[in-house]
Amino acid sequence: MSSAHDTDTPPMRIGIVCPYSLTIPGGVQMQVLAIARELRSRGHEARVLGPCDGPPPESFVTPLGNSLPLAANGSIAPLAPDLPAALRTMRALTDEAFDIIHVHEPLAPGPTLTSVLFHPAPIVATFHAAGSSTSYRLLNRALSRIIKRIDHKVVVSKDALALVQSHLGGDYEVLFNGVNIEEMQAFEPHQYDRPSVFFCGRHEDRKGLRVLIDAFEQLGDNVDLWIAGEGPDTAALQAQTKGDPRIHWLGRVTDEDKIARLRGADVFCAPSLGGESFGVVLIESMAAGTTVVASGLDGYRNVATHEENALLAEPGDAGALAAAIQRALDDDNLTERLRAHGSLRALDFSMSTLVDHYIRIYRNLIA
Repeated sequence: MSSAHDTDTPPMRIGIVCPYSLTIPGGVQMQVLAIARELRSRGHEARVLGPCDGPPPESFVTPLGNSLPLAANGSIAPLAPDLPAALRTMRALTDEAFDIIHVHEPLAPGPTLTSVLFHPAPIVATFHAAGSSTSYRLLNRALSRIIKRIDHKVVVSKDALALVQSHLGGDYEVLFNGVNIEEMQAFEPHQYDRPSVFFCGRHEDRKGLRVLIDAFEQLGDNVDLWIAGEGPDTAALQAQTKGDPRIHWLGRVTDEDKIARLRGADVFCAPSLGGESFGVVLIESMAAGTTVVASGLDGYRNVATHEENALLAEPGDAGALAAAIQRALDDDNLTERLRAHGSLRALDFSMSTLVDHYIRIYRNLIA
């Protein structure tokens, strides 16, 4: 359901720049595309610019070339730091003549950093990363100068604020990530044969899939684990679980399949070990009406409260995670309460409300 809050004012031309490949699933990419869809549903001419490894995922995406896998924030990020991508970015920004440019992760090498330096229109920047940043530490002086070129700075959580402010200073507005709640709830739930736990994320150490698999060794034979996604640890973890009929590997899934599986699962588990600035996947699970079991990271505590709308376990503790999953599967009264409170909590993070805030910022800068 789109808001009509902005229909009485002229439509804006908005360029949204993503540093990561838009054809590879990721939290930032999902936010960028969802914000653009909401803006377009309200009559604004929003275009997304970013690297694409293959056909663009939407008609409103301008591809800026292929990405390269680079290490960033304990993960591998599909960035495009090459000169051709920078030249394509500048050409696209010049040709489109946007009223406003909204960059996500503005200091990432590639299209977003190029956009900030080129600065052909007022710039709004959203910082997503939390935890630690080697580049912020090592390139502190250069980045502190570059950040002054940004007209309005936003962070997605207080953890993201702590990271960027401690290294680079400056003033920031905190605007949490958004979820299209109505869209989540419109999907038909996937039908599982048995009690089911769903994991969706990159298969790398930081996301804690290894801990979840260790936890599953402590659970009974009557529960299945469905694992979506892929990553550097996939092959080793598949080898480790070979012969366990309860564990099912789905590979990369579409957004539609992800939401359907989320809605049908008894439990969604997010066992991450660190580096999470905001638990958008927890909000999605709450909106989908699924019981959330997650690690008690600061980033996840931005959205989830233990025993109120989720069960949170000590990060890296397979025994505690197994106990939390078992409780979620066994205690119907508990899960009913967690799901009811989760549905209410999800409403605080609607994409419609988030875009209202961004439109206010855009209008103020254009004025």
